[in-house]
Amino acid sequence: MKTYKVSVALGALVLGASLGSPTAPFAQDAPGPVDKKVTYSPYPKKTYPNRVYFGDTHLHTSYSADAGMAGANLGPEEAYRFARGEEVKSNTGLSTKLQRPLDFLVIADHAENLGLAPMIAESNPELLKSEWGKKVHDLVKSGRGSDAFNEWAAAMQALKDPFKGQTELMARPAWHRITAAAEKYNEPGRFTAMIGFEWTSGPNGDNLHRNVLFRDGKDKADQIIPLSYYDTGDPEDLWKWMDAYEQKTGGKMLAIAHNGNLSNGLMFDDVTLTTKKPLDRSYAERRMRWEPIYETTQPKGDGETHPALSPRDEFSNFERWDKGSFGPTAKTPAMLAREYTREALKRGLGYEAKLGANPFKFGLIGSTDAHTGLSTATEDNFFGKVAMLEPTADPIRFDEVIIGRVPADRKRKDQHLARETSASGLAAVWSRENTREALWDAMKRKEVYATTGTRMLVRVFGGFDFSAADLEKSDFAEQGYTRGVPMGGDLKNAPAGKVPGFLIRSLRDADGANLDRVQVIKGWLDAAGKTHEKVYDVAWSGRRKPGADGKLPPVGNTVNVKDASYTNAIGAPILSAFWKDPEFNPKQKAFYYVRVLEIPTPRWTTFDAKIFGVALPKDVPSSIQERAYTSPIWYTPG
Repeated sequence: MKTYKVSVALGALVLGASLGSPTAPFAQDAPGPVDKKVTYSPYPKKTYPNRVYFGDTHLHTSYSADAGMAGANLGPEEAYRFARGEEVKSNTGLSTKLQRPLDFLVIADHAENLGLAPMIAESNPELLKSEWGKKVHDLVKSGRGSDAFNEWAAAMQALKDPFKGQTELMARPAWHRITAAAEKYNEPGRFTAMIGFEWTSGPNGDNLHRNVLFRDGKDKADQIIPLSYYDTGDPEDLWKWMDAYEQKTGGKMLAIAHNGNLSNGLMFDDVTLTTKKPLDRSYAERRMRWEPIYETTQPKGDGETHPALSPRDEFSNFERWDKGSFGPTAKTPAMLAREYTREALKRGLGYEAKLGANPFKFGLIGSTDAHTGLSTATEDNFFGKVAMLEPTADPIRFDEVIIGRVPADRKRKDQHLARETSASGLAAVWSRENTREALWDAMKRKEVYATTGTRMLVRVFGGFDFSAADLEKSDFAEQGYTRGVPMGGDLKNAPAGKVPGFLIRSLRDADGANLDRVQVIKGWLDAAGKTHEKVYDVAWSGRRKPGADGKLPPVGNTVNVKDASYTNAIGAPILSAFWKDPEFNPKQKAFYYVRVLEIPTPRWTTFDAKIFGVALPKDVPSSIQERAYTSPIWYTPG
């Protein structure tokens, strides 16, 4: 038997400390008294955001009717466990796991007939009391799930709630289950389960959807039932409802609009939706109060800009999904200016000059909008938009028409194929803490950025007194907050002779691809009321030099299509820049946001082709350049 000799003094000291003894034995061996006036650690008083948290504000589970009725069987519990890093079985039985856990998740199930599919699965007694409920239940149980889905889709299109008058019996129990799951998996400091839902508006199928996010927990969220499209299709009514919630509970809400590219010109329209009145100051102020951020990238297309709107931007044709909306109206070129992020930001400057308020002064995030219960946003782990399109060798993965309600006589070119969906995206949030309150507050102040699935780190500060030397300072962030503003902030009334300068740092995803370049996108309003835009390359990898046309040569491409692989032999792990606007006019309203591009990597379709041994479609790129978009910094003349 081994014996151990321990110093009696040390053992007593440790024991005293462990028991919380106010006076440790053998005090002569302890440190001397501390001067309480001395401040040694510099961090207790620091309050500025010091970390990026990556998450998803837009995930659907089987509790969304259009997910559960279309084959999704994963509910909130499985969704949270997956997001936290656990291995789960997909809806089709495949084992799946994230490479790294998410920091936060919002389950944003559709409010319309919330929980319908789980109620059918469990033969819910209240559901079976409804004639319509029993009909869809029996269809599903007899193996006619597609017919049941069509019954529900018809009710949605007609805006005839099959459970009208039964909200308390149907929607409230489902909502309580969702909020209970959020409470169960919310672990402040480690993982945030933020409560939310999706309000699914859209006349004729034109997408005007909003995700509603609560700053609060179950105690306040359970005091309401989510507003649905059956209640109203007007965003202004949604804002009134949100205001009523805050007045009733003392809680807080914000809403995130998404998929302007499928709104057929309505997302950033010049008139209100219902009354068709020109936008006024009241509208602008209310919209920005309730909708401070916008989901600019997701599977149904990247929404930053469009080649027709930004013809001089060589990276504008990225993951386009602009062939039409979910309804019968075909897309026309005239709609584009009222659908895309950059153009909306530009038009917002004009509204501010005219109204004194900007209705489109929003920050940028990305999210998945997955209807699988699986928040997957990387190309090598993409589980599709809906359950029926999870990884498979079946041609459905590439060729299935996503929009099931497209009229039979619509031309093929107006339909969306599964292979056109994008493995995107993520919301990146600069925050001090990983809690509901801290993350929500960061979203409210727009200190967020969007990525197409990568977890690259990007930080931007704008100010009038920065210099290139500030970029290298060890207290870079503190200087940025003290002497300038972060992404989502405002610069006003430039001092005489001063030009805004921007400190930019970007770091590649630790498990991902090197960086190609950093760009600043500027939009501005001239004296004649016309908007403009310009893209500046401000940092790049390698020894490339801009050509005579001002364009930087491509970084190259290491993608091996056959092996679905790439190398980091090109690009750079870190890119930083200090950039001053060379064409600044202190009298012009402007905004600046940063776009960071990675080197080319294999697209999800390339991974599918390798894994399943199927032919790679010729109408999709074999490689893509993942990217991040920061929230803008706005400049306003005094």
